[in-house]
Amino acid sequence: MSETLKIGPYEFKSRLLLGTGKFSAMDVQEQAVKASAAEILTFAIRRLPIDNPDAPNFLESLDLKKFTLLPNTAGAYTVEEAVRIARLAKASGLCDMIKVEVIGDPRTLLPDPVGTLEATKILVEEGFIVLPYTSDDPILARKLQEAGAAAVMPGASPIGSGQGIVNPGNLRFIIEEAKVPIIVDAGIGGPADAALAMELGADGVLLNTAVAGAQNPALMAEAFKLAVEAGRKGFLAGRIPKKRYASASSPEVGMIE
Repeated sequence: MSETLKIGPYEFKSRLLLGTGKFSAMDVQEQAVKASAAEILTFAIRRLPIDNPDAPNFLESLDLKKFTLLPNTAGAYTVEEAVRIARLAKASGLCDMIKVEVIGDPRTLLPDPVGTLEATKILVEEGFIVLPYTSDDPILARKLQEAGAAAVMPGASPIGSGQGIVNPGNLRFIIEEAKVPIIVDAGIGGPADAALAMELGADGVLLNTAVAGAQNPALMAEAFKLAVEAGRKGFLAGRIPKKRYASASSPEVGMIE
C-alpha cells in the first residue's frame, strides 16, 4: 500500500485536501492552510474575481509553488454549467485537475448523479483530470471510475452539515471496489469523522466548513491533519475484529494458580 496519494500523474504526501472558502479573513485562511499541511487546495472558480482584477483574491496570499490547485464547479446545477466552468478553469492555466460538482437540489445540495456522470465523461474526453463529487452510491462510484475519473469523492453527508459519516457501509463498498483513490468529501464535522473515514480505507479526506467554521480554524486544521494520519496508520495496521463477548487481554497460560 502506497504511503503517498496518487491522483493521475500527481503524487502527494498529505492525504488531507482543504477547501478555501468560508474563512473569516485572509490571514485566518493562511494560518489554517499552513497548519493543515495540505498540498491540494480546492476553490470555486466562481469565487475568483476574473472580471475585477482589483478585487481581493485569496490566491494572492498563498505561495502557489507549494500547492496543487483543484478548481471546482461549485454552483453548477446543469451539465452545461459544470463543463463551462471547468473549461474556464483550464483556460486560466491554474491546473489541469477539476473537481466536478453538479448539484441536484438547492436545499440539500446533494449531487445530481446523472449530471455528474455525464459531465465527467465529457471532461475526461477533453483531457481533464476529473475528480467528481458524488453521493455514497457504490454503483455510481463504479460508473464514474469506468468513465475515467482519476478519483471519486463520495460525500459523508450533506455539504456543510457536520453530520459526519452517516452510511459507513456504503463507503466500505465503494472503497472495496475502488481502482482509483476514494476521497471522502462533504459533511465532515470533526477530527473523529476524518479518522473514521481513513480507518475505513479511504485514500484521503476533503473538508472546508469543519475548519473554516471552527472557533480556532488553525488549531482545528492541525487536529484534522493528525486525525487523517492516525486513521491511515490505523487502517494499515489492521484493527482487531469486534466481538460480542469479552476476551481477556492477559493470556491464561503460565499464570500462577
